[in-house]
Amino acid sequence: MQQAPLLFQPLALRGLILRNRIVLSPMLTYAAERGHVTDWHLMHLGKFAAGGTGLVFMESTKVDPRGCTTPRDPGLWKDEFIPGLERITRFVKGHGAAIGIQLGHSGRKARNSVPWEGRAPLASHPGLEDDGDWELVAPSAVAASPAAERPRALTLPEIQDMVAAWGAAAGRAHRAGFDVLEVHGAHGYLLHQFLSPAANQRNDAYGGSPEKRMRFAVEVVEEVRRHWPAEKPLFFRVSAIDEEGGTIEATVALARALHARGVDMIDCSTGGMTARSITEADRPRLGYQVQHAARIRAEAAVATMAVGLIIHADQAEAILREGSADLVAIGREMLHNPNWPLDAAQKLGVPAPFAVLPPAYGYWLEKRDRSGFGGRPSTWQAGMGPAGAP
Repeated sequence: MQQAPLLFQPLALRGLILRNRIVLSPMLTYAAERGHVTDWHLMHLGKFAAGGTGLVFMESTKVDPRGCTTPRDPGLWKDEFIPGLERITRFVKGHGAAIGIQLGHSGRKARNSVPWEGRAPLASHPGLEDDGDWELVAPSAVAASPAAERPRALTLPEIQDMVAAWGAAAGRAHRAGFDVLEVHGAHGYLLHQFLSPAANQRNDAYGGSPEKRMRFAVEVVEEVRRHWPAEKPLFFRVSAIDEEGGTIEATVALARALHARGVDMIDCSTGGMTARSITEADRPRLGYQVQHAARIRAEAAVATMAVGLIIHADQAEAILREGSADLVAIGREMLHNPNWPLDAAQKLGVPAPFAVLPPAYGYWLEKRDRSGFGGRPSTWQAGMGPAGAP
């Protein structure tokens, strides 16, 4: 008897049961208006829930207006943002998916134009709260790049204020109806800056040794867990390795410390400290970051989520079967095909594959399939090779 695909088996995380192991990775869309979500976000996230995804992640949402990467980032630094987010969580959960939110702060990488306008540092820009110019802050007064402005180093009281901001935002996320919360500690943003020996040149309790550089992340997680209900899962995104001295060994140690403080899942990405690529080749291979998820899972004894050029159904299934990760996060491929879970269910031989969709879609697609039209949908490709390869 053929073994049922792991990709479509439910997964229990604390008090939450995911309908499958497919996750929409948090992806910035830069569509917010002064921190508020818009109809764009409802459409964007809702279509992945309707497409059969198990866990849909809201993009990086900022805990502090100074932490926005661009003026178009969503925010959760005040209660006024809750109603718009609650509308989205209600819709997504109404279509069978769980919904998560990623909380972040860009630190020295804040205050840029949106990518399709050049992603250029904004020389000067009023803050999103109309409280003066938009100041860049970081663990140390070290610029992100030669072209970037040098940030101001956070004081000790300000670090504690930042920890409190993360906790307050976590409480708002709960009130907005999110099922999962992820702390963004990767890609060269503020938490990653504190972890980095290149960006963090402090000589106080938050810098110097690996343990001291880890302290801010640990305190943020402790504060978030204090405001985030015990029955709800907590994720943490890491850059498992980076191009400025970040090592897998340090990340394993971080994962152990965070798991002991209530983190349930490590989301395993890489890089982001500079514009240089972390991959050995200009063109990364499929699943190029999965090896890090596998090592963290094995050595830190914590569940992991794999992400990065995961394209094909059999590729995703193999990641789970081999024990490299517990969840598979898909980003840009899901933008290409919001119904990726249906495509995967058909290719992996899931019984009644159209049941992954709402009846308003599934009924008609199943009817076409039963009619014997004899063709494959436009997204069909068997295997992981070139189109048409077995």
